[in-house]
Amino acid sequence: MAYDFNAEEIFIMAEQLERNGAKFYRDSANAVEDPDYHKLLNDLAQMEVEHEKTFKALRAEITEKEKESSVFDPEGEAALYLRALADSRVFFEKKMDMSSIKEILKAAIEAEKDSIVFYLGMQDAVPKNLGKGRIEKIIREEMGHIKFLGSKLVSLKK
Repeated sequence: MAYDFNAEEIFIMAEQLERNGAKFYRDSANAVEDPDYHKLLNDLAQMEVEHEKTFKALRAEITEKEKESSVFDPEGEAALYLRALADSRVFFEKKMDMSSIKEILKAAIEAEKDSIVFYLGMQDAVPKNLGKGRIEKIIREEMGHIKFLGSKLVSLKK
């Protein structure tokens, strides 16, 4: 069965991705010994928490029309599908040196890039009348994450 998703469903998934990201950064902070890197990673976790709040606020702006489902889905399978994707697609368990800030930042940048590609694909699955244009706000937020993480990674090389 093919699904068209609405903007609300995508924002719910985006909120889950931010929770997953915050957990990744907290777990990483607990694995590094350097106090400065520990603080950086905890700050990044807090940024993810703030982004989740941003997405919740954006979701609150969605109109009732944009929340409508375009398919009959009494079991809520579309939402379950999105949750499974959010839990497995980005910030999944990676085999990496959790004590290396460089490897942590590289993994975080990779996860952010994956999320952008995913949202671009999901944007095609959201019809215009169900809030397709709102997905662009999520993509811009994620691009900001990459810029910030990239600057931190570059500063390590100096």
